[in-house]
Amino acid sequence: MRVAVGLSGGVDSSVTALLMKERGYDVIGITLRFHREECTVGLSHNVCCSPQDVRDAKEVSDTIGIPHLTLDWESLFRDRVIDRFVSEYERGRTPNPCAICNREVKTGFLARYLRKVADIDRLATGHYAICEEHPLLGRVIRRGVDRKRDQSYFLALVRREDLELLEFPLGNMTKEEVRKIAEERGLKVARKRDSQEVCFLMGRSVGEFLEERVGKREGEIVHVSGRVLGTHSGTYNFTIGQRRGLGISYHSPLYVLGIDPATRRVIVGEEEHLYRRSVRFGSANFHVPPEKWSSRVLAQIRYRQGPVEVEDISEEGGTYRVRLKEPLKGVAPGQVIALYQEDVLLGGGIIEGGE
Repeated sequence: MRVAVGLSGGVDSSVTALLMKERGYDVIGITLRFHREECTVGLSHNVCCSPQDVRDAKEVSDTIGIPHLTLDWESLFRDRVIDRFVSEYERGRTPNPCAICNREVKTGFLARYLRKVADIDRLATGHYAICEEHPLLGRVIRRGVDRKRDQSYFLALVRREDLELLEFPLGNMTKEEVRKIAEERGLKVARKRDSQEVCFLMGRSVGEFLEERVGKREGEIVHVSGRVLGTHSGTYNFTIGQRRGLGISYHSPLYVLGIDPATRRVIVGEEEHLYRRSVRFGSANFHVPPEKWSSRVLAQIRYRQGPVEVEDISEEGGTYRVRLKEPLKGVAPGQVIALYQEDVLLGGGIIEGGE
């Protein structure tokens, strides 16, 4: 079996390539270059897909003994991920670029591309998730056993047809186990720091990045009662549910409740105004057809936010409304909703709003 491994230059993808080679597969390492800028300014941040990462991926490939290719996808990445990111923030929404990238560039799309041009059987990546055959549901993605690292949420938008092409060898492992394997096999990247930021921000905040591209977008910060509390330099500095960094003082804690890009107003209010009993989402993408779902479905609306049980789901004019058994705080348009049945990822979509 011919397996391509997405090599980012980090320890996770490196161990993935090592494991696939040790299992006897015909392995080729593929690295995507999205940036030409080095990512070592003051050693204050660490992101993936930089020139240094390309060099690290090549060195790991040489150590393991597999061929390595680099694809310069800077333009594709800009068109499909960065431009969308900017556009969504200009609309007052909070996009999830990693989920979009997994669908449009480095996981789902890359697997299809390599199947076509390199005749691969599978693409293996270093995601902490499990992709396997389910006796009743077909090929599915499940949460990784290391729940602190589980990345299934970011795979909710990957197309169902792409699951047949994907392998996640680290899904049954912990991060500590992965680093230990890398050290035992003498991989240079065994203790390399993880990338923890949106890669194209290069250590900047979202606001700093967007201000460079669209300029300042000053406006008012308005209490839900209508009282103007202050001003801001850009709606892109805010997201629904945000508490810190509002730049205003008030006698009680305030949270961002809404963003109106047309008037450039940021609406704030007390925590009680943040909760929603239903979530509406579009761009629906189901790995498991809804008719196969059990009666107990869970919904997760942010990576670090725990899932809550769903009361019911209904289709309404091309979008879906998820009614929840308990209210959720901080439902942000543009973010991803992921739906689960126990630890099986059923699919998800892009949040349009909540009520």
